[in-house]
Amino acid sequence: MEWIDLPVVQVFIYALITALATGLGALPFFFIDNISDSFLGKSNAVAAGLMLAASYSLIFEGYNESEWMTLAGMLAGVFLVVIANKWLEGRSTPGLEDVVGGKRKQMLIFLGIMTVHSFAEGVSVGVSFASTMEFGVFIAIAIAIHNIPEGLAISLVMVPNGTSPLKAAGWSIFSSLPQPLMAVPAFLFVETFREYLPFGLGFAAGAMIWMVFADLVPDALEKCSPHTIGLWVTLAILAMSAFQTLLG
Repeated sequence: MEWIDLPVVQVFIYALITALATGLGALPFFFIDNISDSFLGKSNAVAAGLMLAASYSLIFEGYNESEWMTLAGMLAGVFLVVIANKWLEGRSTPGLEDVVGGKRKQMLIFLGIMTVHSFAEGVSVGVSFASTMEFGVFIAIAIAIHNIPEGLAISLVMVPNGTSPLKAAGWSIFSSLPQPLMAVPAFLFVETFREYLPFGLGFAAGAMIWMVFADLVPDALEKCSPHTIGLWVTLAILAMSAFQTLLG
């Protein structure tokens, strides 16, 4: 048997593909030259809607396993992101703009939240492959497609604030790298990881919900009217929900 045919290698490859798919979300920005204040506000609103829809899905999935562990994870996620925000506010970050390519410290928190979210998805891939290889491939493909609008959400925040589309694509992929890193141990030690998956799902959801209402929506309201922001947030939630329904 060739090494590439080993089940653990197959799990890693499929999970890596899911991570790379996240970078596709930045593609539209390679064809957009001028970004107005109105576009910036609507971008934040769409990103907020996508994240709210994703958070609902994470909570729903976690509840199917353990309601209390999901709620505990949400509380921990909110607590950690608030502490991280306070910590960043009290410190200068020389060179942060060069590293991230943007202008705001909140981008670092945003990327951190999306990266934490990917840990749970990586565990989901590994656990699915532990069931059957065919089911694992199906889940990996579904998550890869699901990652594209998540990459779009990241790019919608980063590019209008000064990040190049190429860097946004790179950071989008970076945010999903925990997927291949977590898929392999979850595949090898499925029962252990399955037990704590609801906590991880809740953790990511809690942090994402905080980010929406503490940063994305307030920033959006500085650029557009509440009616406009409400419309774009709602449309984004509807689009993401329909997308997830199509994926089954």
